[in-house]
Amino acid sequence: MTDSIGPASEIISNRREKPIFFSPKVLAGSSRTLPPGYIHLGVAKEIAPILSEFNVDSVPLIREAGLDPALFDDGTNVIPHAALGRLLSLCVTRTNCNHFGLLVGMSASILSLGMVGRLMQHSETLGDALRALVSNLCIQNRGSVPSLTVSDDVAIFTFSVYQSEAESADQISDGSLAVAVNAMRSLCGPEWHPLEVLLPRMCPKDQEPYRRHFRAPVRFNQESASIVFPVRDLKLRIPGADPMMRAMLEERIQQMKGAQGSEFSDDIRRLLRMRLTSNHCSADEIAHLLAIHRRTLSRRLKDSGMGYRAITNEIRFEIARQLLTDTQVPLAQIAAALGYSEASAFTRAFRRWSGQTPKHWRDNGLRSDLATA
Repeated sequence: MTDSIGPASEIISNRREKPIFFSPKVLAGSSRTLPPGYIHLGVAKEIAPILSEFNVDSVPLIREAGLDPALFDDGTNVIPHAALGRLLSLCVTRTNCNHFGLLVGMSASILSLGMVGRLMQHSETLGDALRALVSNLCIQNRGSVPSLTVSDDVAIFTFSVYQSEAESADQISDGSLAVAVNAMRSLCGPEWHPLEVLLPRMCPKDQEPYRRHFRAPVRFNQESASIVFPVRDLKLRIPGADPMMRAMLEERIQQMKGAQGSEFSDDIRRLLRMRLTSNHCSADEIAHLLAIHRRTLSRRLKDSGMGYRAITNEIRFEIARQLLTDTQVPLAQIAAALGYSEASAFTRAFRRWSGQTPKHWRDNGLRSDLATA
């Protein structure tokens, strides 16, 4: 099992070599500018204009989601990630557009990623730009986490929602990959396109908006939200990149990371969300990523009131809920993706977490969706 994707992807299946992971360099004493579960508006600032295209007044919807409409005047404003999920759910219902999140991402640009987007523009190559995004998106977004893997001749950029009880993870994934492709086209040229795009959502009735934007095969009911492209593209040079501007932006971002503290357990959640569907998430490996001893990891988690196994199970439960609710991925495949050797072991674990079997959870979710529709 690798961090790439499930068996539906022909391009990246049956790779002989283990993938190379490019993960954020999270040091033991590092800090963030945002508290866990919060994001800068950034891409979400496009929600109001998209609602206007549907002749829907954005103000009451934003208020219904528990937000102040004035916040949407400035993309640097901060909102809870959970509120974004609630707002997207309301938007889908009010517009009757099941790909609303895709439209939001399509309308955003690399500059919607704030200072991280500007750093990407001044990176030397596409690979450097994507690694800058993976390492630094935490100053913009503390509800989702990106990762970049390389396996044989393909590179895979993945975007994962890791906040518990997140609504509209499918809409957030759609929008995140849409703006990621926009950013990559701004760096490589408007004709750039991926080999394929994988989405952890049920296959929509109208797939044309996805094909039109990504200009590549789009596979639904996948385990992750991923953009697959040739590994050689990582070496594409970015026209107009300024090394001096890059150095200034890197220095400023490091200052922002050190501006205020973060919860140690949230760093663990971010790392686990990227790596849990691979075999690279043991406590020893996470401790190595954090440049601390395994016993130090346990002690610091104990001080925060959480154990490593409890956090791991929390993230497994979150991934399982998303896949059961938003996709039709078979239960056996979900179990394997989460590291269970047998589907029965996954069923027992899920029953402990939720009081229901995975099948009942999925069936209840589908009935709820049909009742809402």
